Amino acid sequence: MENRSRNAIVTGASSGIGKACALALARAGWNVALAGRRLPLLEAAVAEAADAAGRAIAVQTDVTDERSVRALFDRAVAEFGRLDLLFNNAGIGAPPTSIDEVTLEQWRAVVDVNLTGMFLCTREAFRVMKSQSPRGGRIVNNGSISAHVPRPKSIAYTATKHAVTGLTRQTSLDGREHDIACGQIDIGNAATELARMMSQGVQQANGTIAAEPSMDVRDVASTLVHMASLPLEANVQFVTVMATKMPYIGRG
Repeated sequence: MENRSRNAIVTGASSGIGKACALALARAGWNVALAGRRLPLLEAAVAEAADAAGRAIAVQTDVTDERSVRALFDRAVAEFGRLDLLFNNAGIGAPPTSIDEVTLEQWRAVVDVNLTGMFLCTREAFRVMKSQSPRGGRIVNNGSISAHVPRPKSIAYTATKHAVTGLTRQTSLDGREHDIACGQIDIGNAATELARMMSQGVQQANGTIAAEPSMDVRDVASTLVHMASLPLEANVQFVTVMATKMPYIGRG
């Protein structure tokens, strides 16, 4: 990148992977807008970044609401002047459920956040990045191991994460003419509150229950920072970051 401030938006930044990545970006000198639904947790995360080289702000956001998403991007641009990176991280899962027992409400809740929310943020990032000068920027989508292979009884999560890969590919293609790069980070078993159940035992494809190894969430964050630091002439299209011994290769 040119010698100017670097400015990012991270969604789902109140905890877990999003928080770790937002703090890592701030410590690498980025200005970061931390977006999420839980304002007190966002503000606490911003306080943790207080001594970092970059500047962090908390923006309460519902990624399923297009007015809320527009307000997030308008606030970030007003604060920082431009946008260089969107980390599309916000996502939710659902309790393991047999397909025939999944309610429409459960399905829609996961689709609204994981897919529609990512689309709404991507659309706003395009709006900003196409019109700013110098134009362009980078979008990184949080996929998942489930963007490749499913876990048992996870129809909504698996479907949305496979769809994220399509969103990444289309964004990468359509972004070329506007100097907008798009890549995807597929994460397996980062040690966060959300993934705590992995170490306690989860159902495997053969029906057994087994504990799974996890990795430090900071290893995810350092990967995201590397992707973000590349010049726009280079792009990490897809990368998988996972606990080395998790049952992914050979799953089932």
